[in-house]
Amino acid sequence: MKLATWNVNSLAVRLPQLMDWLAQHQPDVVALQETKLTDEKFPHQALRDAGYHACWFGQRTYNGVALLSREPVDDVVKNIFGFADEQARVIAGSVRGLRVIGAYFPNGQAPGTDKFEYKLQWMRALRDWVREELARHPKLVLMGDFNIAPEDRDVYDPVAWTGQIHCTDEERHHFRELLALGLHDAFRLFEQPPKSWSWWDYRNLAFRKNQGLRIDHILVSDALRPAVEACGIDKAPRKNERPSDHAPVVLTLADAALG
Repeated sequence: MKLATWNVNSLAVRLPQLMDWLAQHQPDVVALQETKLTDEKFPHQALRDAGYHACWFGQRTYNGVALLSREPVDDVVKNIFGFADEQARVIAGSVRGLRVIGAYFPNGQAPGTDKFEYKLQWMRALRDWVREELARHPKLVLMGDFNIAPEDRDVYDPVAWTGQIHCTDEERHHFRELLALGLHDAFRLFEQPPKSWSWWDYRNLAFRKNQGLRIDHILVSDALRPAVEACGIDKAPRKNERPSDHAPVVLTLADAALG
């Protein structure tokens, strides 16, 4: 089973690229972030024609998340249960006995700001909710744009980024708190090339210079860890004309481990 997460940074702009990528890679489940579409404008019919069921949670201009699946998605939940939030950031559903949570973590702007405090509160609420989800669904995947580079090796210039947004001690602490629930960073279960990033700024030729961050992640539960066969970043879409600034992250699970 192949799962992927991709911050498309506007589905209206990137839909042709997404369709090409789906046709080429044939993933079973995809979590999208920053669709930036209201619900009535979501291209569900185009995706259905491509062989994908979709559930989505949209918002005008900002945010927006979706789950695409070759099989119907059950027990869909939008946003963090019990956490009041006007922003469309989370969508969860069950596929073949697998609980999939797609999430677009807040950016946080800068330490000391209201947006940073919102990010910390959001992550606390996410942790508590994921703990409950794990109790109900041992086979769980949490994936999306976390807006966190967990370690210095996930940053092209750790010294310059010290204490900056995405790399603060507080954000990294909350990432480790998620792992402490019994989750594993699937990308780090394997030897990976150095300087592996999932996001590159549009400015300053960052992609050409390979100056990026690894902020898009797939976490798998203890029950799924033995089933993980591969996890990697597909940089090819970042070379497209008018690309997203993020690249997809792709996870392969052994089918025998699923229901």
